[in-house]
Formats: sequence, structure tokens, C-alpha cells
Amino acid sequence: MGNFAVSSGHHLTTEAAAEVLRAGGTAVDAAIAGALMSAIAEPVLSSPLAGGFMMVAPASGKARLLDAFVQTPKRKRTDTDLREIEVDFGETRQIFHCGAGTIATPGLIPGLFEAHKRFGRIPMPELAAPAIAAAREGVAMTAFQAEVLGYVEPIFRASPESEALYTASGRLLGAGDTLRNPEMADVLEVMAIEGARFIQEGEVAQALLSLEGSHLGADDLKAYRPVWRDPLQVTRRGVEVDLNPSPSLGGVQIALALQALPDNPDDTLLAQCLYEIARIRKSRDLDHHPAEGAAILLDPQTVSSLRKTLRDHQAATRGTTHISVIGSDGTGVALTHSNGEGCGLLVPGTGIMANNMLGEDDLVPDGPDSWHEDTRLASMMCPMALRREGELTMLGSGGSNRIRSALAQVALGLTDRNERLEQAITAPRLHVETDTAQVLDFEDTGSGERRESLLAAFPDANAWPQARMFFGGVHAARRTAKGGFEAAGDPRRSGHTLTG
Repeated sequence: MGNFAVSSGHHLTTEAAAEVLRAGGTAVDAAIAGALMSAIAEPVLSSPLAGGFMMVAPASGKARLLDAFVQTPKRKRTDTDLREIEVDFGETRQIFHCGAGTIATPGLIPGLFEAHKRFGRIPMPELAAPAIAAAREGVAMTAFQAEVLGYVEPIFRASPESEALYTASGRLLGAGDTLRNPEMADVLEVMAIEGARFIQEGEVAQALLSLEGSHLGADDLKAYRPVWRDPLQVTRRGVEVDLNPSPSLGGVQIALALQALPDNPDDTLLAQCLYEIARIRKSRDLDHHPAEGAAILLDPQTVSSLRKTLRDHQAATRGTTHISVIGSDGTGVALTHSNGEGCGLLVPGTGIMANNMLGEDDLVPDGPDSWHEDTRLASMMCPMALRREGELTMLGSGGSNRIRSALAQVALGLTDRNERLEQAITAPRLHVETDTAQVLDFEDTGSGERRESLLAAFPDANAWPQARMFFGGVHAARRTAKGGFEAAGDPRRSGHTLTG
């Protein structure tokens, strides 16, 4: 019988975490090593200048959520560097913004050091060593990472320095090409010794502040602090579910879906539920007031009203990455982090592309200049813990605005249908919005009856002929009630697992 489980979006990320567990490290140690490796191996999705959330669930006792997401700058400046690009996902398009004016105050590294201080065992230089070696020696681009890079090619060609790093002989790096980043290796090596101060006040901070057209000031970086929060908890069919609380909106919306839906809902009813939740979110302007999300969406009257709507409906027949870890002591960690798509600029001398979170429509819905100063941005990211009769499952997903849909669907598969991890993760997905022409996007990889039912309820739905990364990437790890370890990765985002 093994004594750990790891699941992530890249084999090197998974292997870095697993090696730490084999060496006697904690689940938090493993997640940190994996996160640092992901900055090298998953360069579009991860960066040391990103933001994220970590759920830590002990074998017994209360889970804690570490908010290390990005913060808006304290002062909004004029004449910033702001650029717009359109990304083609195949069946849909999405507008993104980049440039120095889209960089929010990063929180991931301060968050990793905070988690390490509380739950770490292995020294940080040892945790960073695999990522440092990979950056110096180079990593081969996987087919999935090359695909992701291709989607955002204009961003990674936005500056001469970035173009030089991510192209070879004038073409974008493709599958099998080697990506080397010795400057980032040097940064990680010094950071592991000096701590988060190197990012917040030292040479990296000074280099970041040298980018022209940014809103950031020295006080933004120096003052940033990660925040420990009590998870939002709901129970469904005897399963305790810990979710990312406010100001996250993803966890609140998933909680409402789990409370309002009847047992074993079909995909049409789930789509209607997600539509109603999105409609309520828009009508109550929660994107601009995320702290009020739990009070409004989880109000008993809201839950009751949504249940009635769903009963009536039923009668009518109608840039993120994630790592999940469970260690030998039964502690689980779920870490979701994102660099957006990157701002298009390398921070001088570091090899690091900073985030473009101020340019993300999902985070700043009224445009890249509409954010409020000195505010922790809301996010759809939602690392989760599920507990049932001695069993612990850690999971989370990348996928921007699709995270809430992906996690709600997988959670229902685990709670209502007792599906295996792999079965729940690979089931056909759907996603609902209220402000797009299609309203519903769904993977048309299930039964013909499912397709007909969805199209009857949403005639303008956009059917995707195969599973795609658009619908998120749920990576999960589990310790069973009998003490066994399991893991499942999402093939939509090149999931890779190890148990041992």
C-alpha cells in the first residue's frame, strides 16, 4: 500500500512533488516544490509573479484556506501600457489584455513562504532545487504546453525579450523543443535563501518596478500579505465540502449549486442551475461586490427560490493550473494558481513574465481600467476538500471562468453517483454564461439523449465535438477510508499522477 498521491497538469510538476514526499516532506512541502516546478514546465499558466489559493486539510481537524491571490495597486495611474489581443480556442474566441498596465500585485511567492513557515519541514532551498535544475538544463515542451503557448502567441511575442525566450529560429517553441531559463533559475536560487523579501523588496521587486507603464509602486509589493481564511463549508449527501470563501466567487457559486440541486441531477438540470446562479450573480452585481457573495447567494431564501426554479424546470423536462497532494500522514493540499496569460513582458534580468490579472475580463468585468484600488481581486479559483467517513479527496481546476462549472460537475459525480475519480473527471463537461450568444457550451461526447436534452433547453448552445482544455482541468488526489491512495488527472489539461 502506498503512502501518498499527487496529481497535476505536468509530469515534472507531479514528479517534483512526489520526490519531496518520498524524502519525508509534508504535503505542503510537496505542493511548494510542484508550484515552483510548474513555473518552469508550465510557463503560460504559472509564474513566480502570479497569485493563487491553497487549501490545507489535515487528516483530522479543521481545514484552512490560504489566500495568496493578487491585489490591485494602491494607486491607479494614467498613461499605462495596455494592449488587447484575441485568443481563438477553436469553437470560441476570447479577448485578453496584456502590457505592464495589467500587472497586479503578485501574491504566490509570499503565500508559499507563509505556508512553508506553518506547515513545512524540508528547507526551501531543497524544495526549489528541482525547479532550478530544470530551468538551467531545460525542459522539453509537451504537446499540451505547446498548444497553450500557441493560443497566446501574440502575448509571448509582445516584447523582444519574451520572443527570444519562447521562439527558436523565428518560430514559436513547439512540442519537443527545449525551453531553458537560466535567469529564472538564478532568481529561484536566491529567493529560496533570502525568502519572499527578495520578490517583494529586493532585486526582483526593483526590476518589476522598472517596467514602464505599470500601476505598481514599491509599497504595493512590500505591503502584500497572504491571508488565512476559514473555508466555506457545505454538506451534500453526507460529504463535507470545504470551498474557497469570499471574496472568491467560485466557491460561493459551487456551494449554492450543491445546496440547491436535487439528488443525481442530469446535465440539463445542472446547466439550468448554473445559468440561474450566473443570472443572480449578474443581477446582484456581485462581480463588483464579491465580499457580499456568500451573504446573498447562500441566503436561505435564495437557496429555496433556486430549488423551486429547478423543480419547475425539472417538471418541464426541459491561464490556471492546479496541483493536489495527500501525504503519508493523511494531510491534503490543493493549490490552484494562475498567471493569467502573462503580461507579455519579461521582468528585466529575471526570465519571469509577470501576471496580467488587471486585464482579465473574468476578474475585471468592466474593462482593464475599472478595478478598485488596493483590493484583493475575486477569483473563480477554488481548491476543494471533500470528506466522507474517513475518506479525504483534494481537488481543484484551472480554466478561468469555467472553473466553477468543472468543479461543480466533478463534485456531483463524487457525492451523488459515487463515481471513481477518473470517471468523474473525464465525464462530458458543460459551461453556462449569461452574457454570451450561446449561453451554453458543452462537450458533445456523451449520449444522443444528453445532446437532445441540452439543445432543447438551450437551442443556441455551442456543441464541442471533443473534450477540450476550455472546460477546465480538474486534478484530484484521494486517501481512501481504508488508507489507500488514489489520484486522477484531467486529460483536457495533460493531467499526470503518481502514487507511492
